[in-house]
Amino acid sequence: MGHPSDSKKGRSSAFRLGSASPLIGEADIFSSLTSEKSSSLFLGRYSMAEVQAVLGKRGFFKEAERRGLLPLVFELDSSNFPVQRLRIFHEQALPDRVIVDLKMREGHLTPKDYLRLDPSFFRFSFLIFEWLTIQDPLVEFSDRRPPLPGQEHPGLGMGKKIVDVFSYLARLSRRDGLLAFPAYFHNALLFSRYFAFLNPEKAAEIQAIKNAFPRISFKHMAWIVYLNCLRHADGKTYEWRAEEQVHPLNKTLKAYFDSKAYKDAYKQRLKTLSFVIDWAGYEKKLDELIKSEGVLASQA
Repeated sequence: MGHPSDSKKGRSSAFRLGSASPLIGEADIFSSLTSEKSSSLFLGRYSMAEVQAVLGKRGFFKEAERRGLLPLVFELDSSNFPVQRLRIFHEQALPDRVIVDLKMREGHLTPKDYLRLDPSFFRFSFLIFEWLTIQDPLVEFSDRRPPLPGQEHPGLGMGKKIVDVFSYLARLSRRDGLLAFPAYFHNALLFSRYFAFLNPEKAAEIQAIKNAFPRISFKHMAWIVYLNCLRHADGKTYEWRAEEQVHPLNKTLKAYFDSKAYKDAYKQRLKTLSFVIDWAGYEKKLDELIKSEGVLASQA
């Protein structure tokens, strides 16, 4: 699987520092772009050489070299085009060597009851993250570095670089922003450094949880929410539901998040929210999880 393939599924290429370098001029990188989309190209436009060039310019390969993750193998799966899966592996295209696992497509917002937006918003075009994992497959978790829900290996701490890469590609292809649906509560917290919820009430929900438990660590809170041990003030279980987060790239979207209407809705909702933790239930569920799945006991 480390060799090039002509099929739509599993199209692979390899990169070694010192081989054909992706650090070339921007004009050269994209000089061959055409308007015609192809499912054999990433996002229908970019060859793997072009993707590697952008990653190189954003320091991805230097970080991979620093961590001993070279050589890299790239694999593009377009079998569900326009959704594409881009994976980057260490040495071989094997499940236990995954560094980056990305599912992405181009598209528009889908109308939802909670998205009380002007109709013009649904004309904006986004690069949409369907799934994103960034990890170091050579490092295991420990009591000093426990996992977050859903993690198999520690992250690379490259969130900003990845956002920079896709912001660059979005601008290049004239998209209005990046769009993500955080699968976990802690994903929403991590994304919130660069993204904002389109629904101001959802933004208030996250902030209210942070405000209620300022001394509880990020990872601890992630497990409390994941194990359904966070309660509303009335005792009802808080359940995480993913909603749209946007990294805006055009003036209209940026102005929306800075608007008085957005800020007022956020403040109004924030006033109504209050949370408590079911500590007894949390300790019981965590103990069961440790016994059944080997989650590190340091979360307790």
